[in-house]
Amino acid sequence: MNTQPSRSKFLLAGWLLLAAVAADAAPPAQTASDAASAKPAAIDSTFTPPAESTLPDGDYGKVIRLGEQIFMETGQYASRYVGNNLSCANCHLDAGRKADSAPLWASFIHYPAFRKKTGQVDTLASRIQGCFEYSMNGKAPPADDEIITALQTYAFWLAKGAPVGTPVPGSGYPKLKKPAVAADYARGETVYAQNCALCHGADGLGQRAGGKQVFPPLWGPKSFNWGAGMHQLANSSGFIQANMPLGQGGTLSDQDAWDVALFMNSHERPQDPRFKGSVAQTRKMYHDTEDSMYGIKVNGHVLGSR
Repeated sequence: MNTQPSRSKFLLAGWLLLAAVAADAAPPAQTASDAASAKPAAIDSTFTPPAESTLPDGDYGKVIRLGEQIFMETGQYASRYVGNNLSCANCHLDAGRKADSAPLWASFIHYPAFRKKTGQVDTLASRIQGCFEYSMNGKAPPADDEIITALQTYAFWLAKGAPVGTPVPGSGYPKLKKPAVAADYARGETVYAQNCALCHGADGLGQRAGGKQVFPPLWGPKSFNWGAGMHQLANSSGFIQANMPLGQGGTLSDQDAWDVALFMNSHERPQDPRFKGSVAQTRKMYHDTEDSMYGIKVNGHVLGSR
């Protein structure tokens, strides 16, 4: 009888050994719950959107261009839905391209997403509709309106090549640490006078020239309302520190940014659209946080009561 192992047995033994080594080296298999809770790894560098010169021609390019026009001059191209003197580009700088100013390309790659503000998963369309209601102090265009389509198409084009659903540096507004000393109205007033009033006016109402809003109002009847994200101190301080004064972002200290954000948001502006007749109740429902000045008494006046 032949007592030598057959070639097939040698091969089988080799395969089993390789399988054992591979299994020992491989990471543990994910369970369904592991996969559901896993978060995509953040990338290390800020995304760069495509150059303006690469914008396509044809019907598709026309819709992208319309989206860019709406974004840059919202009051002109979407006037029936706008109730103030702001444009999208006032808060999302460089035509929605600039990192650390909630760039539009980031909106495309991060939506749909659950939002605490609405208590639901918002699509990009519903997120844009909210901007018209709050930041523009207007009304939401229907989801199938050409304005929503054009803005979404512009966002899609700006996000060309960006990793969808992955945290990207510069996607929103920077989150500053809480200030070493509590934010202060008087200090903020001084910072505003020295760094902001030249463009936005001592009265905070901005500047117009040739029928256009050159510098946006920061408070008052033609500014964003009490439901807009920029009224929240964490958002406004992060935006200010990274981007203001215009062209000199990063020159203010974090403390200065917190102080001037509190000063800016300690002035009246249009009412929160969710208001139901009581400032105290509206604060309890939507603003009950140290991040909001709504319903707080400043200089003898309860903000939101007009």
